[in-house]
Amino acid sequence: MQNGKNIIHRIMLGSGVALLLFLVSCGGAPNQKDVDTPTSGHIKVGVDDSYRLLIEAESYTFGFLYKYAHPEIVYQNEADAFNDFMNDTVPMIIVNRKLSDAQVKYLNDKQYIPRTTKIAIDAMALIVNNDNPDTTMYYQTVKEIFQGKVNSWKQVNPKSKLKELKVVFDNFKSGNPRYFKEKFSLDSFPSNCYAAQNNEEVIKYVENNKGAVGVISVNWISDPQDTVSHNFLRRFRVVGIAMEGDHTTETKFYKPFPGYIYEGSYPFTRDVYCINRQSYTGLAHGFSSFIAGEKGQYIVLHAGLVPAAMPVRTVEIKH
Repeated sequence: MQNGKNIIHRIMLGSGVALLLFLVSCGGAPNQKDVDTPTSGHIKVGVDDSYRLLIEAESYTFGFLYKYAHPEIVYQNEADAFNDFMNDTVPMIIVNRKLSDAQVKYLNDKQYIPRTTKIAIDAMALIVNNDNPDTTMYYQTVKEIFQGKVNSWKQVNPKSKLKELKVVFDNFKSGNPRYFKEKFSLDSFPSNCYAAQNNEEVIKYVENNKGAVGVISVNWISDPQDTVSHNFLRRFRVVGIAMEGDHTTETKFYKPFPGYIYEGSYPFTRDVYCINRQSYTGLAHGFSSFIAGEKGQYIVLHAGLVPAAMPVRTVEIKH
């Protein structure tokens, strides 16, 4: 009788082990959160600080839908994000430029095949103090500001009561100053260009300096339903920019609204990418696929950027 009980015990124990192995293989085990799959595990993601508000929303929604997925977001300037990516500190970055040919070759030589996914179209917004009445600029004027040819508000508008024009970026290592250097083929910026620590500091500087022009991503200003973005919008005015070459009395000035970004009327736009270096289909692949998918693209649209995979309509309301 005792031998019979021992046999039953061994059968039950063996069945329990088999059941446990089955649950692990099916992803239902308690430690599933530690397994790196497209919907579970833990990874670090380097994100250009320009997209903090967007990726906070994407990460929150992704984590809500997939409770075992834990992307750890590291917000940083563009240069540091790429350095971490190339040094394998983070397997994925969200930035506004692709890898250079040299960077791709370096990774390929180490047996990595980076995958780049376009997720949005962004715009560079120029913001000014609430007490500054000059909220429109010609494209050529903006170019000459960064070339150092325009450094006072009277050159923008002879009737202006303001004096020196100061430009402030989030960080000289970020993608924002790089964008304008490449856009206008600049080797350096004039002496009236300064750098803060991040986008929030840019907003604070513009709020406290009447002669300042701030340069930030449209992600920080374009979602009136988001409390952070909405509070920022009260603290400055957004500049409307004319299309390149349009410099007449009938010129129309465009603000960085999604419709104008999409159709190309607003001149200062750029693409946003997820770049993944994982050599297997893990959480980096799952998170980037989510952002590029239907739910993620709706979040992109809600954040004021143009989705990479969804059409955007421009509706003009006449009063």
